[in-house]
Amino acid sequence: MDDSKYTKYKTVIKQEEDEEEERQHFLRIISAFNFYRTHSLQRVAKTESYLLSLPEHHQKLLKNYRRHLREIRLCIEKNDYLIKQITRNVTNMFENVESPEPMKSMSPLPAVSDLEKVQATLKQFVRDWSEEGAHERNSCYQPIIEEIITNFPPDMCLSQDVRVLVPGAGLGRLAYEIARRGYSCQGNEFSLFMLIASNFVLNRCRGTHLHTVFPWVHQYVNNLEAAHQTEGISFPDINPADLPPNTHFSMAAGDFLEVYTEKEEWDCVATCFFIDCANNVVAFIETIYNILKPGGLWINLGPLLYHFSDILDENSIEPSYEVVREVILGVGFKMEKEETNVRTTYAQNPVSMLHYEYKSVFFVCRKPALEEDNHLAGMIMS
Repeated sequence: MDDSKYTKYKTVIKQEEDEEEERQHFLRIISAFNFYRTHSLQRVAKTESYLLSLPEHHQKLLKNYRRHLREIRLCIEKNDYLIKQITRNVTNMFENVESPEPMKSMSPLPAVSDLEKVQATLKQFVRDWSEEGAHERNSCYQPIIEEIITNFPPDMCLSQDVRVLVPGAGLGRLAYEIARRGYSCQGNEFSLFMLIASNFVLNRCRGTHLHTVFPWVHQYVNNLEAAHQTEGISFPDINPADLPPNTHFSMAAGDFLEVYTEKEEWDCVATCFFIDCANNVVAFIETIYNILKPGGLWINLGPLLYHFSDILDENSIEPSYEVVREVILGVGFKMEKEETNVRTTYAQNPVSMLHYEYKSVFFVCRKPALEEDNHLAGMIMS
C-alpha cells in the first residue's frame, strides 16, 4: 500500500505559545532514544567491573557469565541499530511539526524514567506485532473485537460507516485489527515513545519479520537460562500494509481529553488498559460518554493500576472498581455486559521466573438512544 494512502499522524497543539513546549518535549523523547546505547552499556560495564574485582577462582567459575555479558552487549548494539531506524526522519510523521535543529548538540541528558520508557517501548513490539505476543493479544484484544463485530455485524451494516475510537492505542495493533475488519477506526496515543514506534511499524514496515528486537535484554533477574535474556524476536508478524482498499485508519497524537471534545461523534469507543492512565478517571468516563453517539457503545478491558498514583508531583484519585462502576452508571451509561477476574498480562516475558498477572475487568456499556432519553425526560416531566 502506498504511504500516501495510509495513516497520517497529527500533533494536536492547542495554542501558539505551546509550540516551543511541544518542541522541547519532542527533543526530550528523541534524546532518550539516542541515549539508549550509552545508558544500557553503562549498566553492563558496571557488572563487568564488579566481576573483575572478584577473586580469580570466582571469575573462572563465572566464565560463561562473562561470555553472557558480551552477548548482552551485542543485543544492546542491535537494539540501538533498530532504534536508529525507528527515529530516522521521525518528524515526517507529524503534519504540523517542523524538523528541529540537529539534536545531539541540543538534547538534554534524559531522565532515568524516560530511558525506562524506551526499554518498555521495545517490549511493546512483542505485545503488538510479534507471533510471541499472540497469546496476550488474544486475551486482551479479541474480546473487544468480537463485541464490535457482534454489535455492528458486517452483514447488517456498512462497516466503513461505523466509527470506532481506540484511546491509548500504544503501537496500534488493536486499532489496526478493527480497521482490518472494515470499520473506520482511529487510534489515539499521548506517549511520543509509542507514537514514534507505531509510526515505524504502521508506515514504514512493508512485509513480515523484517526486524528483530531483543526485548528482555534489560531483565537481569529471574532468568532460568542465559539465552532467555538475549532472545531475539522478529516483527511484524503480519504485513501492516495488508488492509482492505479504501480503509479509514488513522492515529492521532495528543491528550485524550484535549483532542476529543466534539460531542456525539463516535459509534464505539474501545479501551484496553487505558482508563487507569487518567489523573481523574471520572473525566475519562465523562468524555467517553459525551463523544459517543446516542446508542453508541463503550467496550473496556483492563485493570486499575492508576499510573499517577505514586508519582510525587502528580495529583491522582484511585477509586475501586465498585466506585468506578457507580460513576459509569451515574453519567448515564447502561451496563450490558460485565465480567471480572479476566486473566491478562501486559508485555510479559513468557519464560521469566516471575510473572505479573492482572485480574482485569471486561464490560460493555451503551449510551442511551435518543428515544430512550426522551422517554425518560417525559417520565420526569409527568
